[in-house]
Amino acid sequence: MSSGSAFDVYQLPEEHEAVREAVREVCTARVAPNAAEADETGEFPMKSYEALRAADFHAPHIPEEYGGAGADALATAIVIEEVARACASSSLIPAVNKLGTMPLLLAGSDELKRRYLPPVARGEAMFSYCLSEPEAGSDAAAMTTRAVADGDHYVLNGVKRWITNAGVSDYYTVFAATDPAARSRGISAFVVEKSDPGVSFGAPEKKLGIKGSPTREVYLDTVRIPADRMIGAPGTGFGTAMRTLDHTRVTIAAQAVGIAQGALDYAIGYVKERRQFGKAVAEFQGIQFMLAEMGMKLEAARQLTYAAAGKSERDEPDLTYFGATAKCFASDAAMQITTDAVQLLGGYGYTRDYPVERMMRDAKITQIYEGTNQVQRIVMARHLLKGVA
Repeated sequence: MSSGSAFDVYQLPEEHEAVREAVREVCTARVAPNAAEADETGEFPMKSYEALRAADFHAPHIPEEYGGAGADALATAIVIEEVARACASSSLIPAVNKLGTMPLLLAGSDELKRRYLPPVARGEAMFSYCLSEPEAGSDAAAMTTRAVADGDHYVLNGVKRWITNAGVSDYYTVFAATDPAARSRGISAFVVEKSDPGVSFGAPEKKLGIKGSPTREVYLDTVRIPADRMIGAPGTGFGTAMRTLDHTRVTIAAQAVGIAQGALDYAIGYVKERRQFGKAVAEFQGIQFMLAEMGMKLEAARQLTYAAAGKSERDEPDLTYFGATAKCFASDAAMQITTDAVQLLGGYGYTRDYPVERMMRDAKITQIYEGTNQVQRIVMARHLLKGVA
């Protein structure tokens, strides 16, 4: 073994560190200033999108052959982490673009990829993911949205709920039952365009956090689309959906890490400046112990997330386990760290004049979407029990 090679595993390559520096520079100057306003107004942060698009950080994962930056899974996670550090709502731009396009990358025809990926890579369109329904959340196989073959077309009817960036995105990966009796084996995936007749959207949800990223229902009322917009073969949609989530749970872990880092950074700066009893609050051991706990959990979450990103890039067999583990651990850590950040600021932390309360509210969703952390624990336990058996 060559000298130092054993330690290279724990050091990011220079190109990935360069990505971090570049994203942080953009986010500090052009994304962070919009974060509070997006939270207050509940409006999509278009200025942040334009900044990310200009720097090619809006959908960095798209391969170069489709006009994208060709960032690997780790670089994409770093982009999302750094954007989330500044604004969690804005981090859902690269994260959801990956979520929406991942089914095409995994199972789509070359023709579909060439039609729909380049506009996203150029920043001319965004892509959302439509899996959940009013009565099919964790039990996604219970979906009632139907796609019925009609000649060389399919006709879709149904309702999708909790769709991130709905109404803003131009394209949607929609999962629908083509053979309802077969349950999960009868689900297929399709690309639906915002402009397709019969597509409409509900009112924006009134949410606790990530208010700058619209969440709406998507209504499909006799939406007639060409059969060649099916992603993969009939009946393979559910498998594609689950494989997609294996990869994109890593991006939610990265988002959680970024939110937590932003909260820790702000809290450290505050306790160094805030004085009580004649000295900086940071000099009190109780405060130092809180910071140590926050930093320890954050770094553990980051390392687990990066390990999972490596598994994602290599598409390794245990990605399902690592994706679930990273998402679950990082989001739980983010919730604890942001809550402690509010505590460290005392009464100020509870006001909207300071950003940590927003970060705490934003962190909560990372424990819920792309599979609740209870579901992640089921996934992990099944993997462990299967391994033991």
